[in-house]
Amino acid sequence: MMKRIVLAIITIIFPLTPFLSPLFAQQVNNTVDEVIWVVGDEAILKSDVEGLRNDPSWSQIKGNPYCVIPERLAIQKLFLHQAVIDSIEVTDAQVNSDVDRRLNELVLSAGSKEKLEEYTSMPISQIREELHDRYKDELTVKMMREKLTEDVKVSPAEVRRFFKDMPEDSLPLIPTQVEVEILVQHPNIPEEEINRVKEELRGYAERVVSGSMPFSTLAILNSEDQETKLQGGELPYMSKSDLDPAFANVAFSLTDPKKVSKVVESEYGFHIIQLIDKRGDKIKVRHILRKPVVAQKDIDVALLRLDSIADDIRNEKFSFEDGATLISDDKDTRSNHGLLTNQKRKSDGTAMQTSKFEMRELANLSPELARVIDGMEIGEISKPFKMMDRQTKTVCAIAKLKSRIKTHRASISEDFQVLREIVLNKKKEDLIDEWIRNKQKNTYIRIHEDWRDCDFEYPGWVK
Repeated sequence: MMKRIVLAIITIIFPLTPFLSPLFAQQVNNTVDEVIWVVGDEAILKSDVEGLRNDPSWSQIKGNPYCVIPERLAIQKLFLHQAVIDSIEVTDAQVNSDVDRRLNELVLSAGSKEKLEEYTSMPISQIREELHDRYKDELTVKMMREKLTEDVKVSPAEVRRFFKDMPEDSLPLIPTQVEVEILVQHPNIPEEEINRVKEELRGYAERVVSGSMPFSTLAILNSEDQETKLQGGELPYMSKSDLDPAFANVAFSLTDPKKVSKVVESEYGFHIIQLIDKRGDKIKVRHILRKPVVAQKDIDVALLRLDSIADDIRNEKFSFEDGATLISDDKDTRSNHGLLTNQKRKSDGTAMQTSKFEMRELANLSPELARVIDGMEIGEISKPFKMMDRQTKTVCAIAKLKSRIKTHRASISEDFQVLREIVLNKKKEDLIDEWIRNKQKNTYIRIHEDWRDCDFEYPGWVK
């Protein structure tokens, strides 16, 4: 029963896909295992299918799960087989950040590292290894799909043709989008609080250098970087441009793995750093992050200051945009007159920047800001409120709703980029569909007789 609970925990954190490692499936079932499919050199086990079939995330699956699940696993095997042929390799550095994040979430859901090990009857090292294999396969499949579709392009004329004769009620629904401006003030942090944090970090450094406690243990116990603390503060290999400039300057100056850096301040807080390894222009370090505590009285002072600023804007002493440019402490929006930008990725992997946010995207950025904006009118200035910024630091802000585009059916004139992505994705999926059918013809496939009568999406499995 307890192992079913941990599988449910895992499912909630990252919904099961065809690429789930069989680890947790095997922990749930006592099925006598056997090979039911072979695709190329890869086997699909009965336990793989049983574990996924019993998982609640597959309860709404369309079709017979005994047929759908192994077929999806088999499709994964086709991509992995092609990746070997095309020499597509995924490095540990590419995978580790995802593994660390998921492992942290699992530990938090279970309550502790010890509880997770108890629920799964496995040491944390084995769980990490299985998660690593799963995410390495996922990333390999993703890279293989991207390589297969890298030359797919779509022209404006193709977009217009695709939607020209489509009934209006068949056009995609575009969720409500908002444009938001913010003006931020950082609460004052007394010098004695900053000195307290620095002394705390210096104390940790002395314990490491003296040999009384390993850096990694101190990071697990004390670091406020939730994504790395359970890994002993360890970061993946990173280049200088990947890191905060102040952090990077100190990290790349380190030469002795036995020593600990001086205290360094970044936009995230204060750190001490220990070198693990250097490879070319990349570095691997561990760190401990500590943040000064922001007192409520200092938050109240910042909120009162913002209340006065908001009144001056409403009384037209200056505009919100001028205030955000000249007064705001938020460096990310100051040069943009306070306007928030939404960094997104298109289906081809290229970055796209827009000022429009769907409400769920705004909530992901800042739940506090989303709650404030949700009930505002266009042009309205909010009351001051407390929020966490992109660096998870406590700040105070006022916001202005610049625009709101209500939920509507997509049109070529207003939503061309959205429609272009739809057409591009369809062309890619059509190409992938054709590739799978051709790949089936040229790959060794053997299916257990109990699965030969399935109504597969791709009938080429049975030869």
